Amino acid sequence: MADRTRHLRDFLFRGLMFESETDAFQRAGIQVGAEVGQAEERLLSEALAPFSVQRRNRALEMARLYAVLHCFENEVRNLIRETLQEKEGADWLDKVPIKIKQFGEQRQADAIKDSWLEGEKQDVLGFVDFGHLASIIVDKWQHFEDLIPSQHWLKQRMDEMEKARNFIAHNRTLLPSEFQRMYMYIADWNRVIGL
Repeated sequence: MADRTRHLRDFLFRGLMFESETDAFQRAGIQVGAEVGQAEERLLSEALAPFSVQRRNRALEMARLYAVLHCFENEVRNLIRETLQEKEGADWLDKVPIKIKQFGEQRQADAIKDSWLEGEKQDVLGFVDFGHLASIIVDKWQHFEDLIPSQHWLKQRMDEMEKARNFIAHNRTLLPSEFQRMYMYIADWNRVIGL
């Protein structure tokens, strides 16, 4: 029995040692375990297989842009949250325009009622529309004027990005020129704001 326990302990210890060294192997270019990227790619390929090649290619193009817009939108939400928390305190949400706050709270309440729908439901700012983000920044301009060149600059970019975002969110395809405009606006924002 003691021999069996020792073998089990040795086996577990070797496994833990190997696991602790996995990162070093991967950094050295040695593949360890299943390649997650390849598995994800295979699963996506299988899910898209029933559709035409043209539809799949368009979907993948739109998915890339949607991913960038998703990151951008959530970085803007985070910028608002962090800036207003720092400048106005823990009750910053009570100081945003009341209609925007009520809109977010109503959507949040609806999401909580839809208990079958899982996901983050605690952040009211996550429930306001994309267009509301620019309105909050403009309303609290004194806290953002050192970061953002002008209200006009902000509104122009956010209005156009909101239109493209909604277009994509409703499964419509943008033209390549619109892709470039979105990438340009986001790169411009990242350069100026530093996200």
